[in-house]
Formats: sequence, C-alpha cells, structure tokens
Amino acid sequence: MHMGVLPRGGAGQGWWARGPGPPPRPSPGSVRLLQAKNMDYYKREIEYCRKAMARTRVKSSICLEGYIKFNEQYVPHDPIMSGCLPSNPWITDDTTYWAMNAPTVLTPTKLRVERWGFDFSELLTDPLGRAQLLEFLKKEFSAENLSFWEACEELRYGEQSRIAEIVDSIYQQFLAPGATRWVNIDSKTMERTLEGIKTPHRYVMDDAQMHIYMLMKKDSYPRFLKSELYRNLLAEAVIPPETKKRVFPFMRKQRHSSPSPALLLPAGDAEDKIKGPTAVPEEES
Repeated sequence: MHMGVLPRGGAGQGWWARGPGPPPRPSPGSVRLLQAKNMDYYKREIEYCRKAMARTRVKSSICLEGYIKFNEQYVPHDPIMSGCLPSNPWITDDTTYWAMNAPTVLTPTKLRVERWGFDFSELLTDPLGRAQLLEFLKKEFSAENLSFWEACEELRYGEQSRIAEIVDSIYQQFLAPGATRWVNIDSKTMERTLEGIKTPHRYVMDDAQMHIYMLMKKDSYPRFLKSELYRNLLAEAVIPPETKKRVFPFMRKQRHSSPSPALLLPAGDAEDKIKGPTAVPEEES
C-alpha cells in the first residue's frame, strides 16, 4: 500500500476513507443534540450579559454617589469654585486670608477645622491640627505616639550630620527598655528596627513610624473627631466675611483691588499707552 493513500473501509474510518463524493448527512438525532447545545450556550451568554449589565449599573450608581459626596465635601474648600474668603491676597491688597490661616493662630477658620475631618493626613500636616491632636492624646495618656511620629519626621528630613544623634535619641526616649515615653510596637517591627539602628540611616525608623501612624489613624483619630475638643473647635471657628456673590466666584468685584499698572506710569506715558493704535477699549463687565 502506498504511504500517501488512506486505507478504505474498516472500523473507525471517517468519511474521507469512503472514496470521492460529498460527506454523509448528519442524523436527525445529532442535529437536535447540536441545536440543544447551541441553545444552552446562548442562554448562558444571555444570562451572563444580564448579570454583567446589572453589575455595571450598580458600579455606576456607586461611582456617581461617591462623586456627588466628594463634590459636596470639597467644593466649599475650592478657592476657584467657592471663592477665597475674605479676599484673594494674590490679587488684592488685603492679606487677611494669610493672617487667618497662619500655622499658629488663636482661632482657626471653620474651613480649616473641617478639613481635619477629611483624612488623618490633613490633620497631621497642619501644625495647628497636630497641636490640637497632641492636647487630645495627652488626655488619653498616649501623647508619646505623636511625639514619636514627629521625631521620625525630624530624622527623615533633618540634617545628615545629626542622623546618628537623632536615632540614638529616639531609641533612648521611645524604644529602649524602661524608656520614659515607650511606644507600643509589635515584636517583629521592633526586631527589624533594633537591627537597623546598628547602622543608622535616614529611613531606619520607617517601619516603626508606619506602625504608630496606623495605630493613631485607626484608634485615636476617630475618637478625636467625636471628642468634645473637636466639636468645640468647630463651634468656635471663625467664618470670614463674604464679599458680594456673582454668578462665578472668580467674577466677584474685590473690595480692595490693586491699582492698574497704567496708573503707576508717568502721565504722558499713560496717555500714549491708552491712545496708542493697538489699544482696545475695555468693555465694562
């Protein structure tokens, strides 16, 4: 038998072994079985698409609700959309805004106190908010946590020549057995930190600092927001006087606007500048 010719007949041979001509027609039973399989496949696909569309609608609803909540929370703190009260010091001669939002003031503004409730990082990055948190932690006998975090920040951003000195100071105050301001760190983090301070560097306290940060964020921070101290700060906070509203805050007419640069020029130069061929008269808003 030639190697290139398929054998004819025999058990297990396909239609190609029966010689030339069209393939045999499938039996009615096999056709019905194939149709049933196809129908089941399409039903499963349709059901999957329905579930996917339902999930998409739920996700879209959640995203929309989150977007609305985000806007309601942050739009009042957007100086472009809500204005810069009492006035924008970059375009006016009034520096009251800077004075009211200085790092340390006697009474903070309401917007500033509200931002402390957005996120724990907002509270820590504000020197005034950090001072209020320290007062709260002192009442809870856990002020050493915030002091340790601040010491680690000094190590991270301080002078290179003082790294070994700061590391030793942190160890003696917060980590050494019997330390006066000992902080509660898990054993694994403590082992890594003690091993790292043998060769002190700027980031040797990162693990311990993150542990204390998460401890304050999950435990102390929620209690601070519910405390009487924070409620009193919100109630006594200053609300700056508001200028006259217009359609958009950036169209407000400032009460103390700076003089036009043209007025600062000599009289002759100012007239030439105004009457020049390229000058275009300004339209009144």
